[in-house]
Amino acid sequence: MRKLKIAALQHSFKGNRIATIEHTRKMIEDASAQGSQLILLQELHSREYFCQTEDVGLFDYARDYVDDMEFFAKIARECGVVLVTSLFEKRSSGLYHNTAVVFEKDGSIAGKYRKMHIPDDPGFYEKFYFTPGDLGFEPINTSVGRLGVLICWDQWYPEAARIMALKGAEILIYPTAIGWFDGDDEREKERQRDAWIAVQRGHSVANSLPVVSVNRTGFEKDSSGTLAGIRFWGSSFAFGAQGELLALGSVENDEILSVEIDMDRCEEVRRIWPFLRDRRIDAYADILKRFCD
Repeated sequence: MRKLKIAALQHSFKGNRIATIEHTRKMIEDASAQGSQLILLQELHSREYFCQTEDVGLFDYARDYVDDMEFFAKIARECGVVLVTSLFEKRSSGLYHNTAVVFEKDGSIAGKYRKMHIPDDPGFYEKFYFTPGDLGFEPINTSVGRLGVLICWDQWYPEAARIMALKGAEILIYPTAIGWFDGDDEREKERQRDAWIAVQRGHSVANSLPVVSVNRTGFEKDSSGTLAGIRFWGSSFAFGAQGELLALGSVENDEILSVEIDMDRCEEVRRIWPFLRDRRIDAYADILKRFCD
């Protein structure tokens, strides 16, 4: 039985980049000291969630991409952990990505994933900042397993999870930044959070894979003044290969969500529920259409 101890680190923005990454450093060190082998950071964890407004000046944040890479590579090496980060990548002038970089235990880069599905909604103006990813849905090989890393908006698309599973991912991982607007009523807020949890649990069940999602916490004001801001709902979680809930974080608190996952359970579950065996790949051509008119 192959066990993997994972830590998902959810926290709020600490007012500036330096304070935030130092807070993250301490959480990584604590998680490592608790025995975690794989540590997951939330979406765009080095700064505020800046996509609440469209501001060309905020592209300057991507100037820290190289420094952030060096910072987190050093932490991964010092702590001896595999580390999944989420960074604002400047690829070239005018070309930017929302990129997950995975570091090995020695600080080397195991691989990266560029966010494929890019939202454009009030308060989530990501199409203004991010070019859609061009690396495809490719699992990243690491010393702790083959990681299917996706990012936030990707979590609503079963196609992304399925392709990762078909390419041999052993676990699905989602760094995330999602929350409520305070103006929504309480029932709507719960519907949104429940849907967010349910769709990712579905990826676990449909693919017989563990799923871990790590989300931001705290209230972040919209700097443009157009919206009141976003109250990120935390609730980081882990599901086992049969969709069983293994851990669920709080809505408001910074915390290290620790969970031990049986990485061999996928084989057991797929023998009972052989979904991949029974797929009718000869009948799925319509999935490549935008809409079946």
